[in-house]
Amino acid sequence: MSEHVILLHGLWMRGFALSMLHHRLMEAGFRVHRFDYLSVAASQQHILDRLHQRIDSLAGEADAVHLVGHSLGGLLALRACSDGEVLPPGRIVCLGSPLRGSAAARGFARWGRGGELLLGHNRQLLEQGFERWDGPRQVGVIAGRLALGLGAVLGHLEGEHDGTVAVAETRLPGLADHCVVESSHTSLLFSPEVARRVACFLREGRFVAGPGAGTSADFR
Repeated sequence: MSEHVILLHGLWMRGFALSMLHHRLMEAGFRVHRFDYLSVAASQQHILDRLHQRIDSLAGEADAVHLVGHSLGGLLALRACSDGEVLPPGRIVCLGSPLRGSAAARGFARWGRGGELLLGHNRQLLEQGFERWDGPRQVGVIAGRLALGLGAVLGHLEGEHDGTVAVAETRLPGLADHCVVESSHTSLLFSPEVARRVACFLREGRFVAGPGAGTSADFR
């Protein structure tokens, strides 16, 4: 038996964007799988049904099936684990996910029909997020504060942000842990520090490594 990790990409991305994080988590000893989906064209229910099927297909051979989602992928991970489905043990890590709702997404929506089409079927989830997390899994969030991106122009982001999502938008009541790193929204996927922190949380339920948990040098 082993620990498996399912990676979920964000809006307007595809699974190949997760390649570096995939590689680093494999080096850390996890069995890693990329979940590719149509972030704009597919309905949310279709995405969740496929994700549940993927989790179920791994459950028999895994001690745990963890979910790691970037941006929209983190929102979908929480939604998948909060709808009453019986799932195997595991934790969730969200990378730059606007769990409290996205000002940038609301900025796109103000463009009218064109903006709505850009956000697709997950528009409401992106705009509103969640009020709090009461699900059975421990959830950790890694937010960035390197302000490079168009989100600040569209959404008038306040305080620290990663260029697309404000740090305040990632802080959700009920989280097990939260940390902030020097990273932009997209570069969260390529950071060795982020990979180290993800692996630490999946094993320990916190981002601060315990004795013998490894260092950032293990994820270069």
